[in-house]
Amino acid sequence: MTGEFAIAVHAIVYLNHKRSYLSSEALAKNICTNPARVRMVMSKLKRGGIILTREGAAGGYAVREGVSDLSLLEVAETVGTTFVGSAWRSGDSDMKCLVASGMADVMDGFYSEMDGLCRGYLSKVHISDVEEMIFKGKGDLDACGRGD
Repeated sequence: MTGEFAIAVHAIVYLNHKRSYLSSEALAKNICTNPARVRMVMSKLKRGGIILTREGAAGGYAVREGVSDLSLLEVAETVGTTFVGSAWRSGDSDMKCLVASGMADVMDGFYSEMDGLCRGYLSKVHISDVEEMIFKGKGDLDACGRGD
């Protein structure tokens, strides 16, 4: 898994909270990453219909209406996130040893099952849930609304 999923969720929640267009620089400052990385993720979110863009001095990125109801699974699928997997496979399918020739497929099955469990969980969690987790019990404390 790369950090794209975390960047996407962070950006969506922040944009939904701010209710305005923000530049990649402003998003990057809040996410604590670089603007180029933000733009890469935002382009995927735009293609997925989650993010709106506007050019010009007052331009940048904003979220579409109803984004609070968006599940984290939808975000993950939009940015192409795999939660559990491995690029490396042990053994060799051409070897005579059953352990060496069979282990990679067995491990791939485990990874697929675990990834599916993650996706099932995230299908039940929405942007509004993330916002509630962040702001619950914080009262009027909201530095983000005061220029941060």
